[in-house]
Amino acid sequence: MSLLPLDPDQLLSTTRAVRKRLDFSREVPKDLVRECVAMALQAPTGSNVLTTQFVVVTDEDKRREVGRIYGEVYAGYRASAGYPGKLTEGAAETADTRTRMRVASSADFLGEHMGEAPVLVLSCSVGPNRDAAKAATGNVLPATWSFMLAARARGLGTAWTSMHLSREKDVADVLGIPFDTVAQAVLTPLAFTKGTDFKPADRPEPDAVIHWDQW
Repeated sequence: MSLLPLDPDQLLSTTRAVRKRLDFSREVPKDLVRECVAMALQAPTGSNVLTTQFVVVTDEDKRREVGRIYGEVYAGYRASAGYPGKLTEGAAETADTRTRMRVASSADFLGEHMGEAPVLVLSCSVGPNRDAAKAATGNVLPATWSFMLAARARGLGTAWTSMHLSREKDVADVLGIPFDTVAQAVLTPLAFTKGTDFKPADRPEPDAVIHWDQW
């Protein structure tokens, strides 16, 4: 498959969390997943020691069970005070509240449909014991982002999530992940996107977050 015609800045600025625009009807070829993992493995690792592993879930029953667990965790989040939809209740309509409502609606969709994605990908860290595996999850994060960038370049969408970690053992049991030596870090759906036009997010100007020489 040819890559999308994106220059580096476009790729970095338009790799967004995709939820409602994931195409659940299209199969994702395993070779594309392999290509994304190959790019992920080029990410930096502490002391050049590779601890990152990927669990790629294509089995429908397992996807739906992981999706069920994610949905139950999400339901608790949706009832919490930090849920974006609650933060806008009774508030005047502004650009900020509209953005929060869009985010809430998008997240709700994934909470209800995670298990319907044709592929689920769990990035994990492996170690000689659980403490060591958890300590090395810093290696997993740049690799996961590289995976997502590679997916975007191939017309695939992802969404960085980690709230399933409150039920990590349950997910490990579903997928046969050794809980004592493997720490999960990120769960993402993987699917072709409906259209490939994505825009940069609204973010502050650089000088709003830069502290020159001292805080």
